[in-house]
Amino acid sequence: MEKIAQYRNYIQQLLTEYAQGSPSDDDMETELIFDTERDHYQVVYTGWQNRQSVYGCVLHLDIKNGKIWIQHDGTEIGIANELVELGVPKEDIVLGFHEPLVRKYTGFAVG
Repeated sequence: MEKIAQYRNYIQQLLTEYAQGSPSDDDMETELIFDTERDHYQVVYTGWQNRQSVYGCVLHLDIKNGKIWIQHDGTEIGIANELVELGVPKEDIVLGFHEPLVRKYTGFAVG
C-alpha cells in the first residue's frame, strides 16, 4: 500500500509541474484532475482559441493492480521516462496507449 501512495505522489507531482509549465492564456485553462479514490489522473486544456472551443487531454494516467498505466501522453519528453527517473521500476509502468501485442517490445510492463 505504501508503494501505491508513493506512486500517487509521483503522478500528482509530475502532472502539477507539467501544468505549471503550460502556456497561460486568458482564453485557455489548464486543469488538473486528480481522483485519488479511483486512481485516475489527468491534465486537460479547456477554453477558446481563434473563436473555436478547445478541449484536450494532454496526460492521462491511472493506477491499476499496483502499476501505473499511461493511457495518453501528449508530451514531448514522455512521462514514463520521468517516472523512471523518480525511481519507479519499468515493470510497474504500462504504456496503455500501445496495443497489448506491442507492449512486450517497449521495455515496460505489458499489463
